[in-house]
Amino acid sequence: MNKEILNIEVQSYINKHLGDDVNKLLLSKSPFSNLTSRDLAQQIDSKKRTEKKLPRWFHTPGIFYPPKLNIEQASSEQTAEYKSRLISGSSLIDLTGGLGVDDYYFCQKADIVTHMERDAGLSEIACHNTTVLGATNINFITGDSIEYLKGSTSSFDTIYIDPARRVQSKKVFLLKDTEPDVVSNLPLFLDKAQRILIKTSPLYDIQSGLNELSNVSEVHVVSVKNDCKELVWVIDKGFQADAKVTCVALTKGNEQNFSFYLSAEREIKLNNFSLPSKFLYEPDVALLKAGAFKSISVAFNLDKLNINTHLYTSENSAQGFIGRTFEVRSWKSYKNFSKENTIKKANIISRNFPLSPDEIKKKHKIQDGGEDYLIFCTGPGDELLAIHAIKV
Repeated sequence: MNKEILNIEVQSYINKHLGDDVNKLLLSKSPFSNLTSRDLAQQIDSKKRTEKKLPRWFHTPGIFYPPKLNIEQASSEQTAEYKSRLISGSSLIDLTGGLGVDDYYFCQKADIVTHMERDAGLSEIACHNTTVLGATNINFITGDSIEYLKGSTSSFDTIYIDPARRVQSKKVFLLKDTEPDVVSNLPLFLDKAQRILIKTSPLYDIQSGLNELSNVSEVHVVSVKNDCKELVWVIDKGFQADAKVTCVALTKGNEQNFSFYLSAEREIKLNNFSLPSKFLYEPDVALLKAGAFKSISVAFNLDKLNINTHLYTSENSAQGFIGRTFEVRSWKSYKNFSKENTIKKANIISRNFPLSPDEIKKKHKIQDGGEDYLIFCTGPGDELLAIHAIKV
């Protein structure tokens, strides 16, 4: 960590050149004798990457920015704040501390947080930044967190871990293949804490995770602006019942939640399939990832268009539905749409339909955009439908 970066003149230069082409900056000469153009370009590039993801960091003077990979791997502020509400007790250890975004929010809830990180340089950066941000109850330890736990006599109320999902440059898809291996180390974690929080990629299969892990009390599927960001597994010592799945949809200044049990989802026998009514609903990606297909139909009293079409409909508006709501203007069979369509500008949605949005636009010469939506899907009798709607 080159502290020359923190000089007032350098910080002013970084802020002045945030809009510049980083590649051109790399080729230019540094105006500072103790800093290379690469040092400056990295700070500028990394700071730009935090503007939306980590606005508190972006707008705070004196922040030191790590390489872009560390920022890409860090939680966003929105997801970190949400996870801080899942911790238990007054002490927490983060076994994969990284940039320290999660720990900054954990320390708002816990009395003491321990940040573990193998990369000494990243640990130093995280310590500097959280201090600048005003966090005073985080301890920073550099080293192997698993070996630290094995050799420590301390216990914690909560252990948090975000294991690496890329090992030796290859993506892994089972929890036992992550680094650290959270499956084989789970007995160690449960010996050291009452609650374990594990963050994983949204690509992980929930049922596979439940098969690999024990004592899972909750699974949180977290999306931001309809983009699934992460799964959070809550493991409580001694818990043996069914895990509750909570879908969390975060947008700017708003949060929506829906909880259900996978066992209950499997037991629901849906027979309420219907052609489009007055309102049409497209679930948030968190609901789709969680597999709450039948549970939301029951909870919001909605008909489903088809067992494999994850669109729903009702005559009356379903208040609190998590996802997009449309008002149906008209609908017809796709066969008739092909003959009669007069709409030449619309937003195209394709669900359980043989053509992609781009293929539909090309085939029917439809320009993208406007307030109208054309939704192509399979209906209750397996017929192909074209639905004209506007977003509510």
